[in-house]
Amino acid sequence: MKKPFVALRPEITRSHAFTLMNWMEDERVTRYLSDSSSVSRFIAQAVDRAQMPILTHLFNQGGRFFMAYDRNNRPVGFVRLVKTGADCEIVLVIGDHENWGQGLGGSTIREGLKLAFLDMRAENVIARIHPNNIRSLKGFERCGFRLKRETPTLNFLSMTAGRYLQLLREGVMADSAEIYVTEIDKARLQSLMAFDEEVPMPDLEHEIERAIVVEPQRVPRDVVTMNSRVVLHLDDEKEEVTLVYPQDADERDRKLSVLSEIGTAILGCQEGDAIDWMVADRTRRILIEKVIYQPESSGDLHL
Repeated sequence: MKKPFVALRPEITRSHAFTLMNWMEDERVTRYLSDSSSVSRFIAQAVDRAQMPILTHLFNQGGRFFMAYDRNNRPVGFVRLVKTGADCEIVLVIGDHENWGQGLGGSTIREGLKLAFLDMRAENVIARIHPNNIRSLKGFERCGFRLKRETPTLNFLSMTAGRYLQLLREGVMADSAEIYVTEIDKARLQSLMAFDEEVPMPDLEHEIERAIVVEPQRVPRDVVTMNSRVVLHLDDEKEEVTLVYPQDADERDRKLSVLSEIGTAILGCQEGDAIDWMVADRTRRILIEKVIYQPESSGDLHL
């Protein structure tokens, strides 16, 4: 059975707004949302006032809003992140009750945490959950949140950035298979991100932090390291690509930057791994068929 998969997308269309309105009309969905009436009213006003097809700017007022999609590119819920100082509050809903109990909530929480900590650079992420909302409480606790305070109407759960990174390195925060990165590649990639720290790279940072770090001489020969040449399948399309640093990228020679969507996705994967990943605003299935050339196994440790 495939693990649950969720991707968060920032673009909000009029079609999304109508989907959200339908979800908010379901009492099972809104039962524990403290601001459900104001949310429903805001969505209705946004649809009425703005005739444009894209409503992203309206939904991002006061925070950041994302639609959650499953691996079949269907919207299944939403996430709202509101950062105040060092804290970021996360609110999420899986909209269709028929999708409840399938693990989509946990995947959505983990994707929200990735953005809150690695993109928005929050120091703490907070969730306010009604004490009777047992499903949500368990979901957040399974993802590593800890109860900080209780009132008759709300439980306050939180996670620190330090705990998030610890859980990420322990493999708790990943929905996909283990990946490997060499000590040299990790150091170079961290330097790359530090050099351009004004531009967040949450997906790449996430993959590097969760990767198992190995010495170059000990990395398995079927792992995709930097400058490896790989045969992969992007859905039904077969391609041969080389994973390179940004300065060496060349689309004509199929040299993919590690900062590209596919490049980040395949870093550290092994032959036979199949992963779901957002590519060009939709979920694609990437299968690693074969590692044709790996610098470490060929003795080219200088690459």
